[in-house]
Amino acid sequence: MGAVTSTVAARFAFFPPSPPSYGVELPQPPQPPAPAPASAAPEPAPKAGEEKGGGGAVVELTGVPRRGNVEARRLRTKRGTEVVAMHVRQAGAKLTLLYSHGNAADLGQMYELFVELSAHLNVNLMGYDYSGYGQSTGKPSEQNTYADIEAVYRCLIETYGAAEDNIILYGQSVGSGPTLDLASRLTRLRAVVLHSPILSGLRVMYPVKHTYWFDIYKNIDKIPLVRCPVLVIHGTADEVVDCSHGRSLWELAEVKYEPLWIKGGNHCNLELYPEYIKHLKKFVGAIERSPPPPPIDESTESSGPSGRTVTTEPECNSSEDSSRKSTDCRDKTRPSIDQRHSTDRREKPRGSTDRRDKTRKSVDHPDKPRASVDQSDRPRKSIDRFGGMMKSVRLCNIDCFKVTATSGS
Repeated sequence: MGAVTSTVAARFAFFPPSPPSYGVELPQPPQPPAPAPASAAPEPAPKAGEEKGGGGAVVELTGVPRRGNVEARRLRTKRGTEVVAMHVRQAGAKLTLLYSHGNAADLGQMYELFVELSAHLNVNLMGYDYSGYGQSTGKPSEQNTYADIEAVYRCLIETYGAAEDNIILYGQSVGSGPTLDLASRLTRLRAVVLHSPILSGLRVMYPVKHTYWFDIYKNIDKIPLVRCPVLVIHGTADEVVDCSHGRSLWELAEVKYEPLWIKGGNHCNLELYPEYIKHLKKFVGAIERSPPPPPIDESTESSGPSGRTVTTEPECNSSEDSSRKSTDCRDKTRPSIDQRHSTDRREKPRGSTDRRDKTRKSVDHPDKPRASVDQSDRPRKSIDRFGGMMKSVRLCNIDCFKVTATSGS
């Protein structure tokens, strides 16, 4: 069954850029130390790219500008592949964004965006390429992406000293899959951003109302397990992943943040709209001002109403039934990376979303709906360098989710 799932995934989900838009090389070897006294045993010089204490080998990205606050590494995953990740350090930043990019993109194409986001949001940022993307080894698969983000998360904790309660997971398009998988297994995560997310791989292609065993990235089943604030950003004119996917995920989130529905935005150009960066900055600021999540005590978790819900309504037509129930019973639960929290509940059928509304919590209470959805349908030029930079970056392939001509469908 796993082989069938991988075949389904390969047919309509993974399109790594070919050839990769960047290269990697070992950094210049360090200068040999000064001669030690004859009586002292010489310490072997480290190899180029070798890092003591783990965290993978440091490498240099080629084909992109070199910056002093950007460091790249090769990280080995538990499935035996090596993924390339880049860390952008922002002086004085308290939060770290772990960004899982969309389809048909790699670190070379995302490099400038990552640097700009780090600066504009005043956060450290960690981006990475999935197995089989860019200069990462192996082949793309659903399970590999889960191992990929896990290895990057561990590097953030162990090498860069980030704390779980200061990490925001950001998933764009396909990246919403590994993002929600990891978020569903972390109990003290600070927040989640879902950018043009998918309900599941199969639902991108067909309006199915149930979760089947061969489906991939079952985000619809995992988002109720996420305990931290969730921001959803989606374009109302998205022809690749319908806006109803973002709307449904927002409705199923336990802790909602005011969503952003960009009127006229499609799957690959949301960064060009000024309200995108404005809303993200507002979100990051609110998260930074809020206290870190307390430790979870399962025995005292309340099931009663808690706080008001967000009043902003999504501006898109949902093609999904909000009372869907899962029929999936074969998706094996992977052990948590720290054995922090069991997710056995993910395989239970979901009840009606009407009943879920009673227990949802809100972290934002806007007095009125956002005015940004009434803006012009066309992308506008931003007054700052962010918009101008983004016009020169191709973020993804508009056909990234469509079945290929040779797939047999």
